[in-house]
Amino acid sequence: MARKPRRPLWLKLLLAVLILAPLGVGLWLWSDLKQWRPPESEFPEQGADLSANTGDVNFAVLKGSGADFVYLPATAGEGEQAGDFSRNLAAARAAGLEVGAIHRFDPCVPADGQSANFVTIVPRDEALLPPAIALVETGENCLERANSGQVRSELTILANQIEAHAGKPAILKLTRDFEAAHGIASRIERNLWLVRTRFEPDYGGRPWLIWTANENYNGPASKEPMAWAVVRP
Repeated sequence: MARKPRRPLWLKLLLAVLILAPLGVGLWLWSDLKQWRPPESEFPEQGADLSANTGDVNFAVLKGSGADFVYLPATAGEGEQAGDFSRNLAAARAAGLEVGAIHRFDPCVPADGQSANFVTIVPRDEALLPPAIALVETGENCLERANSGQVRSELTILANQIEAHAGKPAILKLTRDFEAAHGIASRIERNLWLVRTRFEPDYGGRPWLIWTANENYNGPASKEPMAWAVVRP
């Protein structure tokens, strides 16, 4: 039986390069993205969103690494509260950061209970940044699914009630899925906070005020990733 011809060494090396090079580039891009932030020359005001961060955060290190502000999760729906909100608020302020509070909107429950939940934990303080309302859950899992008109109505009531407590307009932290489901951006006149890693988002249909530019930023302030955001100049 004839033997199969052996590949020359140069061909083996070429095939190895063709196979490994894209893998190496992909790993480099992934590693680079973990620490990527938009240049400060283009976006001078930058900060962190700790909504998805469950670890300890050193706010002094966060400030020293270039953050000007931080948004802290405070409440969700009509009953969920962040137990570490007050402690983190004090620590962030002591580090010299501007601080804002985030409420995660629940489309399945009325606005009154949600705003009551927010005001019990977030102080009435003019020094706080404008409150943010995170729009994530679209309401598909509600026992009685609310239509978009109902969702927009309850959201407007919630924003008005939170604004009455905060003394400043709320920001809508709008995800792509929520906008696709309910068309909020063109119907509720509030500043927008949009989310898209690395590339500027356009799904709001109008200019954003805040952009989450890296949803999984790995910085020196925490072992857990956090979202990194910038403010439109």
